[in-house]
Amino acid sequence: MNLPNKLTLLRIAMIPLCVLFIILSWYTVAGILFIIASITDFLDGYIARKHQLVTNFGKFADPVADKILSLCVMIALIPTIGYPWWAACIVAARELAVDGLRLVAVEQGVVIPAGKLGKIKTNFQFFSVLSALFFLPYGITLALCIIMSLLTIVSGIEYFTASKNLFSLKK
Repeated sequence: MNLPNKLTLLRIAMIPLCVLFIILSWYTVAGILFIIASITDFLDGYIARKHQLVTNFGKFADPVADKILSLCVMIALIPTIGYPWWAACIVAARELAVDGLRLVAVEQGVVIPAGKLGKIKTNFQFFSVLSALFFLPYGITLALCIIMSLLTIVSGIEYFTASKNLFSLKK
């Protein structure tokens, strides 16, 4: 197993710890761990591309790890800190829809790469979670969640619009 895949597995292993620290109200520790997990997300992709270590496992596991990390932390923050539940629901719905679209695409031999807007959305997810974990004024977290939610919806629509040919009735 190569280093990028090990970093992805490390990020997956950090997820229950982040959630546990949130439940225990150790928000700073959870925030630091979330930052470290997010850094591994950047590093695994960078190392894999730079050193030609891209694997099928990494192509699958990396985005799954990102989604699980973000959603688990958001969901854990809802009852503990009051993270906006609707923002987590929008993210979850979009991720399920886009993953479903990707499954349809794979069956037709088409790979749908991550779009630029989706990457920007991911950054807003990161900052909205950190703003909650580090107790920035609620208005900041709320504003980040609103922007994140709008980007989440628009990027989801963008995926479906760009992939409309997958649903043509012609065979």
